[in-house]
Amino acid sequence: MAPITVLLVDDDPRILTIFAEMVAAAPGLRLAGTAGDLPQGRRLLDELRPDVLLVDLGLPSGSGIELIRHAHQQLPATDVMVVSVFGDDAHIMASLEAGATGYLLKDSDPADLAAAVRALRAGGSPISPVIARHLLQRLAPVPAGPVDGEALLSPQERQVLTYSAKGFSFEEIARMLGVSRHTVMTYVKRSYRKLQVHSKTEAIYEARKLGLVRD
Repeated sequence: MAPITVLLVDDDPRILTIFAEMVAAAPGLRLAGTAGDLPQGRRLLDELRPDVLLVDLGLPSGSGIELIRHAHQQLPATDVMVVSVFGDDAHIMASLEAGATGYLLKDSDPADLAAAVRALRAGGSPISPVIARHLLQRLAPVPAGPVDGEALLSPQERQVLTYSAKGFSFEEIARMLGVSRHTVMTYVKRSYRKLQVHSKTEAIYEARKLGLVRD
């Protein structure tokens, strides 16, 4: 299996070195490149098209949120995880709305970084506990009347969630549907956005509530 390629964007040379060494040493991961500012990060992102982008928010030449949005719009197969000192609601929500699917604080144990990258690539949403607490408080479900589930998700998105609920990996689903993993991940990200969730487990749970996935 090909290694997971990772691009790091952070303006702190010390943090960049620590994370780069950890990614380079982790089995199954490969360091694609590093950048210290927004322009360089965007250029490397477009050139390298990594599997995973790890990005800080406070960059000297602009906000990392701009890079998250660029990745989400131009490279849907690239998973994005924020690694930042900012843990307030404004930064969290702006990052998630821009397209990030993971959010770690820099006080997290660096040794957990490789596991978080693997979990992100597998369809999960690694989030620091304090960030999860913010989300639980802010994103409590609000009743909005009946929802037509079949109109909400496309047939392809429902099929991918159905196979995911049965335990198939994204690679296996791609083979069964006769499409690329990139296409499957596009369906997955679209369903997350439509269902307003941030992980495969949450997506399957919501889809079951809407009657889109049955065991």
